[in-house]
Amino acid sequence: MNILITLCARGGSKGVPDKNIALINGLPLIGYSIKAATQFKELVENEHKVYIELSTDSKKIRHICNSLGVITTYTRPLHLASDSAGKISVIKDILNFKENLLNTNFDLVLDLDVTSPLRTLDDLQSAFHHFINNREAYNSFSVSNANKNPYFNMVESKDGVYAQKSKNLDTNLYTRQSAPVVYDINASFYFYRRIFFNKEFKTVFTPKTMFHVIKHICFDIDEPLDLEILNYLVTNNKLEFNL
Repeated sequence: MNILITLCARGGSKGVPDKNIALINGLPLIGYSIKAATQFKELVENEHKVYIELSTDSKKIRHICNSLGVITTYTRPLHLASDSAGKISVIKDILNFKENLLNTNFDLVLDLDVTSPLRTLDDLQSAFHHFINNREAYNSFSVSNANKNPYFNMVESKDGVYAQKSKNLDTNLYTRQSAPVVYDINASFYFYRRIFFNKEFKTVFTPKTMFHVIKHICFDIDEPLDLEILNYLVTNNKLEFNL
């Protein structure tokens, strides 16, 4: 099986400038995803051919990744480097580039989100085997147990004035435990079969989408405080696992 691992890191983040290369315990944030990609490659390369590829529009990010062992000739097009560019289009573009460059076809894509690095090799290994053993699945992504439940304690506006539960069932639910189990997409990693991109899906949700539950702490970096929390956890060995 030919596997492409993608690391997508544009340079124009507005919420947290340069967050992809912010130092976390002395290592650029993207370095943790490079480490995870390398470990996964070493784990499966006896059975599969694995390539690691960077998608960026930033010379600074490219230079840092080069120093960490990821060297690329690909530059993300400007139309895929804006705030409105979808991640799936970004991945598909680099997938097509790599296939044309190597004159080969990939069977599987693993996208490691740079801004959600709290993943372990065990997470990737178990999710990988679960996914490839279901030959009908198009894709799979990582999730965490949700703190809020739309069936019980999440609301939306009914008419601009009054509130209603985000999701309702025919029966009343009086406890969180009696509500259907829901999960948060933690954006840490995504597996795709090549057919996913052939079918031109616009989002990760398809009729044959799987998910993998990460039971330890995992969160996405959306604002400066998230970076501070992550740096504190890693620097002070507060995680229950090693990155």
